[in-house]
Amino acid sequence: AQMAEHGAAIAEARAVTVEALGAVLADQLEGPFARAGLSLTGWTGGNLAGELSRGRWRDAAAGRTLAGPHRSDLAVTHLAKNQPAGRCSTGEQKALLLAIILAHADLVAARAGRRPILLLDEVAAHLDPLRRAALFERLEAGGGQVWMTGVERALFNGVGDATWLAVRDGGIAPS
Repeated sequence: AQMAEHGAAIAEARAVTVEALGAVLADQLEGPFARAGLSLTGWTGGNLAGELSRGRWRDAAAGRTLAGPHRSDLAVTHLAKNQPAGRCSTGEQKALLLAIILAHADLVAARAGRRPILLLDEVAAHLDPLRRAALFERLEAGGGQVWMTGVERALFNGVGDATWLAVRDGGIAPS
């Protein structure tokens, strides 16, 4: 019973967060990053305790639990193209992901009263120069601490005030 209660709470929190994040994304103006639509697919809630009880034999035969909040997925749509993210190019997918990350940072800042620390790995790869410049400008304007990694220093040309570090020979040093 306790697992079902926690699972239902997780599902509800997930739905509320996706709705709130979707509202932030909907308020964004057209720009260099694709407008993303969000929805949840798969398990949509209901009586989790009953579902777990009814599916006990089926779950045992499958060797896993087949119903519950862990069976839901986040579906992302490129709104301008009305196309699932999985059918978009690598660059379009990266632009969608950045739109979601930036919107999530805005949502966290609004709820917590301070910007979250962003850790962006290889964020400049697969972005054209216009999108890179827009990203760096947006990150700088947003405030907060941002850590970006990449193997090509040239991709980070245009980053404003920054501390540059290099990882070499198992250590980290200013570069």
